[in-house]
Amino acid sequence: MSTIPTGPSAPADGAGGISGTASPGPDARPDRVVPSWTDPVVAQASEAVGGPWGRHAVVGRAAFWTPLRVCLLFATTVLAVAWLKQVPCADGDWTGSLQYTHLCYSDPVPLFGAYGQGEGALPYLDARVEYPVLTGAVMALAGLVSGWYERLAATVGVLPAVPPVESYTVVTALLMAACALVVVRAVLPLTGRRPWDTAMVALSPVLLVYAFNNWDLLAVALATLGIWAWARQRPVLAGALLGLGVAAKLYPVLVLGALFLLCLRAGLLRVWLRAALAAAGAWLAVNLPVALLAPENWGWFFAFSRQRPANPESIWNLLLTVTDNRVLDGPLAEGEAPSVLNAVVAVLLLALAAWVAWLVLTAPVRPRVAQVAFLLVAGFLLLNKVYSPQYALWLLPLAVLARPRWRSLLVWQVSEALVWVATMLYYLGTENRGIEVEWFFLAVLARDAILVALVVLVAREVRRPDEDVVRTSWPGVDDPAGGALDGAPDVVTLRSSGSHRSQVPSPR
Repeated sequence: MSTIPTGPSAPADGAGGISGTASPGPDARPDRVVPSWTDPVVAQASEAVGGPWGRHAVVGRAAFWTPLRVCLLFATTVLAVAWLKQVPCADGDWTGSLQYTHLCYSDPVPLFGAYGQGEGALPYLDARVEYPVLTGAVMALAGLVSGWYERLAATVGVLPAVPPVESYTVVTALLMAACALVVVRAVLPLTGRRPWDTAMVALSPVLLVYAFNNWDLLAVALATLGIWAWARQRPVLAGALLGLGVAAKLYPVLVLGALFLLCLRAGLLRVWLRAALAAAGAWLAVNLPVALLAPENWGWFFAFSRQRPANPESIWNLLLTVTDNRVLDGPLAEGEAPSVLNAVVAVLLLALAAWVAWLVLTAPVRPRVAQVAFLLVAGFLLLNKVYSPQYALWLLPLAVLARPRWRSLLVWQVSEALVWVATMLYYLGTENRGIEVEWFFLAVLARDAILVALVVLVAREVRRPDEDVVRTSWPGVDDPAGGALDGAPDVVTLRSSGSHRSQVPSPR
């Protein structure tokens, strides 16, 4: 293979300029961005296989190994390694704090017994569950399938007999692995001329560490599919998928919020309204039957969210700990809601929404969907009273689409993985050779600081679109995930003297 092109054909800083995506001769120009020409991290990594892609190599014409299939293979490999990490904990025998020493804790294992799924209990109808309805449905599906396996194993002696919790954990992992592959599949068409950006999702350290810790990948898959449907100019389908995502985890409602702000600027509120009504209809279709059959258990998710204190990985827990609970609500009684903390978080989230709205309406060029959604979700996690480690999965596809640069994304993801290691060692306790709370908080603060830096970088590229690698890596690109917004003229904007008046290629 040839060395990476230099000079006008590929800027050395890896900024992904237009000229860096093409080989020197017009006849040899590939029809997509070649990452080993434009990203310094990929260029360096490619040295292990002979160096950056040659200028005369055939790009994107492989009969079988298309970017999608390669990325799916990457994701399958990562998921297989992620399962190997979980194997020691799968049977539920956590003697000697195995779940902490082996970093393999996952919520499905203890909740299998807590919700009585081994006895056939159904979430909401027979057990009170603190998760949204669609997540509870996946729990029930995993319990049903694992029960089938147990009966089949008892009948067919060839199949290995395993503890019920282990078969349940395996089925849950398979369902989440399928969701992860759906995420990869949905991200690729959202990358436009940059299909290999999908590899940032498929090879993600966050996916490796958190894939099977909870059921979050269900909501991530639905939210990403919703963005894909929006990009295909199918707002009703997009809204329905986002509504189902909200029925699995709350955060996809922020994607709807991002679409609202962008549609407001483009004068496309009718299109957004169609998506919003479809989202409300899908959410109601899933929730209403459960609310009617088991209203008290259905409402527990909302009551639990209100009563829940600051979780250990949040900035609020750090503040409460260093002040010895002398701020906000102070010490809470059993079941008492942190009303002051709830109010403070609500005000800060409103301020976040106002800031993002101002950013959208004053930007010199309308921001991309992924940029706005990333800013809202990242801000929500930083300010909310709960930032469970696996919530990093919420940000993964949005971060890749918002700012597809390997170096910054890897730094952020490594910080998320280190929070998991610190959390497990902190829970292990110093008497068992764990770590002190100060080291745990140091990992949390480092993660938060890096995420804030990533937010600043994305916001800067919103203000300076000529630094946005997606828009500048191919002529005429506006927003590959924009759908009806892609290339739409502005209708509602606010002038800001501080705007960086950038020149970017006009949409086709």
